[in-house]
Amino acid sequence: MGTLVGHVLPGLGFFLIGLWHLYNHIKLYSLRPKAYVALSWFPTLKHRHLELKVILGGSLIFIVAELFIGPAKHQPFDLDGTIPTNHLHNFEHAMIALTFFVYASLALCFDLIKMKMRRSMTQILAGIAFAQEYLMFYVHSTDHMGIEGQYHWLLRLVIMCCLATTLISISLPKSFLISFVRSASLMFQGIWSIVMGIMIWIPYLLPKECYLNNEEGHQVPRCHSEEAMHRAKALVNMQFSLYLLVTTVFCMFSYIFVSKCYPEEPEYVLLVKGGTNEEEDLEAK
Repeated sequence: MGTLVGHVLPGLGFFLIGLWHLYNHIKLYSLRPKAYVALSWFPTLKHRHLELKVILGGSLIFIVAELFIGPAKHQPFDLDGTIPTNHLHNFEHAMIALTFFVYASLALCFDLIKMKMRRSMTQILAGIAFAQEYLMFYVHSTDHMGIEGQYHWLLRLVIMCCLATTLISISLPKSFLISFVRSASLMFQGIWSIVMGIMIWIPYLLPKECYLNNEEGHQVPRCHSEEAMHRAKALVNMQFSLYLLVTTVFCMFSYIFVSKCYPEEPEYVLLVKGGTNEEEDLEAK
């Protein structure tokens, strides 16, 4: 993951999934605001489980790339079966992808067997995936004290927002605002990952007096002086603020546009006795 492609491609995946969720949450709420219940994932017209299978495929490709391909085409283990020190970060990245692979696998299984409370159970799995992602970046074995560390510290804030909104939505499934923020956070996580890959691993985009240094088989951004390091971190903070503002404006205009495209549907009252499971009815559609 410590490469341009290793950040841009996963970031693109998070961005597209977040955008897909943002569109569908706004659409659902616009059509039936009083009956709105947040879904964990959204089926497509031609292929119900396309979103989950994209996550499965993307996670599997990422794991294989981290452990068996990589820039140096390395073997994941030493001859004695232990993990080399300079490959620890590859296993940490693969562990993140494995957690999302488990999330998508179990979510697919829950839907195929029509398990009760599958929406809430899938949300718990998503919360575990975000918690694992946060933990791995928090205890990362790679030196993240410099520019790269500032990018990752800000990324952890976005991941924490995804985690918090996912857990809150379990008890507040009818809150559109929680789902809106969660989708925007997921999308912004992808954007910030793409920005990290481009700004760190394209040498001429690094801040003044900073450079890429080859350390233990991968390139790490360093600066010539403490003053240059503080300046670089300040620029990273301003980038984060700028992209956050742009994402906010985009999400708000998306809400306006999608709401206009899908006006509220008229409500009908079913004159039948007995209750219905609203969560199961929505997930079945």
